[in-house]
Amino acid sequence: MLKRPLKFTFLVDNNPGPGCQAEHGLSLFIDADIKILFDAGQSRLFLENAGYLGIAAAAADFLVLSHGHYDHGNGFECLKGKRLLCHPGCFTRRYRAEKSAYIGLKYDQLFAEKNFDLIFSEKPFKISDSVTFLGQIPRRNDFEAKQTTFVKEDGTPDFVIDDSALVVDTTTGLVVIAGCSHAGICNIIEYAREITGKSKIAAVVGGFHLKEASPAIEPTIDYLHRAEIGVLMPCHCVDSSIISLFHTIFNCDTVFAGKVKEII
Repeated sequence: MLKRPLKFTFLVDNNPGPGCQAEHGLSLFIDADIKILFDAGQSRLFLENAGYLGIAAAAADFLVLSHGHYDHGNGFECLKGKRLLCHPGCFTRRYRAEKSAYIGLKYDQLFAEKNFDLIFSEKPFKISDSVTFLGQIPRRNDFEAKQTTFVKEDGTPDFVIDDSALVVDTTTGLVVIAGCSHAGICNIIEYAREITGKSKIAAVVGGFHLKEASPAIEPTIDYLHRAEIGVLMPCHCVDSSIISLFHTIFNCDTVFAGKVKEII
């Protein structure tokens, strides 16, 4: 358990902040009992924003990739010789439906093995006393991760089984940090509870992958009501209309590039 405030900074988000530029992507610098760079956006922008904010992103103890999409992992190409933790499926070659656009990582597994201390884990991986990488998320509910608009190289549906997240155990409760929640944000929260053996959720942060037309919106809202979460910070792959709706329903905090949050 983390016995001091948890601090995290959004180095990349779809929305710009004071002095920080935006791109479609996500990157967070997490300061717990270990320093973690969680995702790195699609370019070196995370380094530029980190420099403006006075954060030495390259000095992170651990790099964690939530899943193998370009807007979360391409930026890691700028950092070499570091420990990189991810699910082994992250290097799947993947596309939007009907192969209309390549959306996988720009580098392959061989490049990663040569340039990083690469750690694969499908199972929960304890990064530190307080931080756990969840590995492959069980998809147990009946309303999330049932459809996909992605395909693999061979044209078969890609449900992004490599999608993972972090959970930080704090004195205030669990803090769940997701990249894009292709596994379903509710599935992720439930697995974080299962792995830690704790139920109180202080915060849920990151991309929830909720689009306007998604049939998962209503059951997700119902679940989040029952979960009694301290604060929600939806961003990146959540439609702006859904973010606005969440702000009217839940205790939410606004996310933008450069946003700093402390969980005390």
